[in-house]
Amino acid sequence: MQLELGRIKITDVQFGEKTEVAKGSLYVNQAELKKLLEQDPNIACVDLDLARPGEDVRIIPVKDVIEPRVKVEGPGGVFPGFIHKVDTAGSGRTHVLSGVAVVTTGKIVGFQEGIIDMCGPGAEHSPFARTLNVVVKITPVEGLAQHKHEQAVRLAGLKAAAYLGEAGRNVTPDELKLFKLDSFLENAAQYPDLPKIAYLYMLQTQGLLHDTYVYGVDAKKMLPSLISPMEVMDGAIVSGNCVSACDKNTTYHHQNNPVVEQLFARHGRELCFLGVVITNENVTLADKERSSSYAAKLVKMIGADGAIITEEGFGNPDTDLVMNCRKLEELGVKTVLITDEYAGRDGGSQALADTVPQADAVVSVGNANELITLPPCMKVIGDLEAAEIIAGGFAGTLAPDGGLTVEIQAIIGSTCELGFSSLRGDGF
Repeated sequence: MQLELGRIKITDVQFGEKTEVAKGSLYVNQAELKKLLEQDPNIACVDLDLARPGEDVRIIPVKDVIEPRVKVEGPGGVFPGFIHKVDTAGSGRTHVLSGVAVVTTGKIVGFQEGIIDMCGPGAEHSPFARTLNVVVKITPVEGLAQHKHEQAVRLAGLKAAAYLGEAGRNVTPDELKLFKLDSFLENAAQYPDLPKIAYLYMLQTQGLLHDTYVYGVDAKKMLPSLISPMEVMDGAIVSGNCVSACDKNTTYHHQNNPVVEQLFARHGRELCFLGVVITNENVTLADKERSSSYAAKLVKMIGADGAIITEEGFGNPDTDLVMNCRKLEELGVKTVLITDEYAGRDGGSQALADTVPQADAVVSVGNANELITLPPCMKVIGDLEAAEIIAGGFAGTLAPDGGLTVEIQAIIGSTCELGFSSLRGDGF
């Protein structure tokens, strides 16, 4: 299996008469996109806005972020199981509108959506302060249940990203990169002297709006599974969760997983990248034991010497993280964990809810409890009143002038446990 990603570098986004890419700019037909999204009977109305890096704009509360893409060669299309039929992703050629993101917002769905500031101190903590954002504000029909509301917002974001991605179908990419990975046996034979590394990719699946989808299937209904890293890069995994903003893996994060990219970059030189095992984060102890044992078995079966493990979320998922670590280490597979910390505002509390002695190689991506003051912005897209409800906010978060004092937990992507963030810490 091999995948070509053609990145079309976009330097500006504007509303225009036609949705197209011209001279490095993306033009969006506002009326056409609005009409497309308002076809959903669960949506009362859609408002579209633009937010560019450096602008005095705050987006709150953010549900998801998605990168616009289009499949130009090969089977299926983008976001299989949602926008297109379920063909296996990860092969052929996909064009990417690089530098552009669809951001969904509107009336709050749960309690854990977050903030994107396009300038100021908050912008230093979110990668989406550096993207050209097409913001989709959704107002649901009256009385819509929360799970239906989440579904409507999720589908609207994917539809918008697919619609915008079509503008890149016939555009020559600025960069074309090939990703290819042979079978486990072929890889091992080709690089016999290099350490064989697998990636154990934990997906948020705790239910009650804490869900992730693989080919349109809620991952909490799955046993751990082998998946090609090219499938991950090609949109097979979609976010549907409302976990704390700081370590929510948005759909954009899944599309651009830096662990996958870095393992590819080192494949054949420093290590032999065997592949990816996806696993879920469960609620009951029995389910945690089942999934961690099954995931460890798969990693061992493909012949891994070592594994990188990433989690999504905190607290309850920390137990899944350390179970995965312990069981792999007991099978002789060395592990490195990537996680954030909830160590209290002073940094003096226990960083993880659980630990084991085998967890002796841990990369921290920051303490989500640290406080930050965000000055008021001239323009707010969404609902500023949500600031005192979202995780990381509290009574008194919202100042009279519109400024905010929050934990960085409230900022989208600030402590992303894939390493897709600006914060770094020493290993535990």
